[in-house]
Amino acid sequence: MQTQKPTPASLPLWKKIVAFAVAGMADLFQVILFPFFLEGALSPLNDAVDFVVAIILTVLMGWHWVFLPSMVAKLVPGLDLAPTWTLAVTWVVLRRGTPPLPPKRGNDAGKT
Repeated sequence: MQTQKPTPASLPLWKKIVAFAVAGMADLFQVILFPFFLEGALSPLNDAVDFVVAIILTVLMGWHWVFLPSMVAKLVPGLDLAPTWTLAVTWVVLRRGTPPLPPKRGNDAGKT
């Protein structure tokens, strides 16, 4: 028996709200404290924030490929000022995927 992976549209409202809050706070935190996250001693703190946010969002929303560019964009100087976590969560929440068709059973399996 196969279980279907939950689609973003099927995520509970509270998970969407928490995901937006986490992503928004992380982006805001990194933009406001940007001077402290320049190259140097506190750069690992910036990486740690991104790592923790990625884990929290994956737990809340499930793994999605759009989280990878968000993580990589934070490594590019200047591009890390964009609210990539918030954009990624928005994309996942607003994405409208069609659920996969159930497998055919019985005599219908061989017909096209």
